[in-house]
Order: sequence, then structure tokens, then C-alpha cells
Amino acid sequence: MTIVYVVLVLYMRNGWMKLPYFHTNAIPPSSKVTVIIAARNEELNIGRTLDCIVGQEYPKELLEIIVVDDHSTDNTGNIILSYADKGVKLITLNEGNKLNSYKKFAINKAINASTGDVILTTDADCRMGSKWILNIIQYMERENKLMASSPVCYNEEKSYFERLQTLEFLYLIGLGAAGIGNGNPTTCNGANLAYRKSLFFEMGGFNGIDELASGDDELLLHKVAESNADKIGFCKSKEAVVYTDAKESIKSFLSQRKRWASKSTKYKDKKVVVLGVCIWLFNLSFLLSLIFLLFGIFDGRELVLTSLVMKFLVELLFLYPILSFVNRKELLWNLPLLTIIHSLYLVYIGVAGNIGKYDWKGRTVK
Repeated sequence: MTIVYVVLVLYMRNGWMKLPYFHTNAIPPSSKVTVIIAARNEELNIGRTLDCIVGQEYPKELLEIIVVDDHSTDNTGNIILSYADKGVKLITLNEGNKLNSYKKFAINKAINASTGDVILTTDADCRMGSKWILNIIQYMERENKLMASSPVCYNEEKSYFERLQTLEFLYLIGLGAAGIGNGNPTTCNGANLAYRKSLFFEMGGFNGIDELASGDDELLLHKVAESNADKIGFCKSKEAVVYTDAKESIKSFLSQRKRWASKSTKYKDKKVVVLGVCIWLFNLSFLLSLIFLLFGIFDGRELVLTSLVMKFLVELLFLYPILSFVNRKELLWNLPLLTIIHSLYLVYIGVAGNIGKYDWKGRTVK
């Protein structure tokens, strides 16, 4: 299993390296963009995010901003309304407690009300540079892409635990980018995802994946990849990075990861399933071997040490160019610890994410 894992990670590293860096040029964009945010109880964050978006270096006549207030019980709605004179449109949901996937419902409602040719989704607690939209749209137009995933990174960490999350999260973002680089899209993040509105309707929107609370990004990517994998791209540009926050507590971190893992029950692409199962089985076998060694159940010290070293080295090889891309190479000092605890958490999430329910934004969903 160690050999399988090493080969898989090297394959994904090759996918990342295949992706060319993207740089904007002087040719003005022609696509009208609708930026969509689904927000719930984000009064502490939404203002900063909207400041970033209304300040974009993108033609104002080609930019539409729609924020959907998802049953907020704080001041989120009023803050959004205060941006009305800057072109921000507010949609307020009043569906009550009769849905499981509120975010997909919110995005779908916003898309139906939109006038843009391209839908660009992000979250209410994100920050981005002034050329964020320009980079993504120029990339889609120049490369003739129907869907574009772009980088997401944690920053402004307040603790060691949050720095560990940043390193682990960049591993996940790297895997998603690498899959696209290899021509086999596997995952993406809705905090920085763009697609043609016509494509969304052609794919039937969220039909077939709307019963899960999560999956407005990854499961939609899989639907598109079934027939248009070559039209999915990754905008490898530092100016296209969206920054967000790590989770402050272990409880909120595990709840988030369980939500992300819950999407795997809907995977139809066998290659994606095999990739995920192989990574999970390796971590399970590595963890069990480590436990058996510690409790003296078998004497395989050299085997476990070899596996640990190979795991560390291949993850170092994979993460180094990704952390260089986001200027966070100092995080690699945390990799030795993460190499071990990553296995524990992955095994747990692989099981817990596919059974039961979890909390999300104050709701219990599945």
C-alpha cells in the first residue's frame, strides 16, 4: 500500500507540474460575470468580502454581484443592503426548515436571477486581490474553458492548529489542481469556482445531487467532467488565489471535513473512487501497523519506519511546489507531525463522513 500511495502522489505531482502559470494580458475581457455568495450569519466577514469584490479591476458594466442571505439571524442582511449603491444585489431566503441543501438552493436561485454569462462563486468569509476576476475570466476566454477551478488558501492563522490546517488544506487543493492537470478532474472548492451559466443549465444544474447538503462544487465538477473533462481548467495564477480562514477548534474542523467527505457517496467516476479508496486504505494500513508496533503485536519496526519515511518524502515532493506557489514554504516545518496525524484523521473522516449527520451553520444536515 505504501508503494501504491507513493506512485499515486507522484502521479498527482506530475499533474500539478503540467499546469502552466497564467498571466493576464492587455486584451480586455468580454464576458459578463455574476459573482454569487451564499451567506448565513456572516456579519463579521461579509463586509470585508464585499469590499474586495466591489473593488475589482474589472469593467463595472460586465460585473454583477448577488448575495443570498440564507436565513441569517444576525445583521448579515442589513450589511449586504448597505452595499446596494455599489451594485450588490440581495436575495433573501424564506424557505424555513424544509430543505437539506440550502446552499445549492441559494446558488440556484441566484443563477436564475443572474444576467452574467459566467457564474463565479465564492464564500462570505473570503478575501481576494483586485485582479481576481480578471485573471479567471481571461483564463477561461483565452483557454476556451467552460469551467475553471482556482486556488484557495488559508491565511491569517491565529494558532499552530490553524497553521497545520493550512498545510493540510493546500494538500487537498493541490490534489484537485493536479487531477485537472492530469485530465481527470477529481475535486475543487466552491470558494473559487467559475463556470458558464449555459453549461450549468445544460448539465441540469444540481439535479441528481441536490439531496446532499454539500457538493455544490465537487459534484457539479463531476457532472461536467463526464462529457467535458477537457473543458475544465485550473487557473494557476497567484492573483487568482482566494484566501479564507481555518477552523478555530477541532470540533468545527472535523465537522467541516465530515461535510466534505459526505460527497463521496455520490461519486460516479470509478477513477475518483479508486483514488480515494487507495489513499484511505494506505492510511489505514499505516496507522494499524504503527499501533501494532507500539503495542508489540508484531516486530516490524523497519517496515513501519520505511513506510513513514517514504510517506514523508513523497508528500514533501508533492507539497514543495504548491507551497512555493502560494509563498508558504515555511509551513513545511510542520510536515513531519502532519505526516503522522494526517493518517489518523483521514481514517476517521473516511468513515464518519459517510454515516450519520453533521452540523453546518447551526443546522443538522446530512
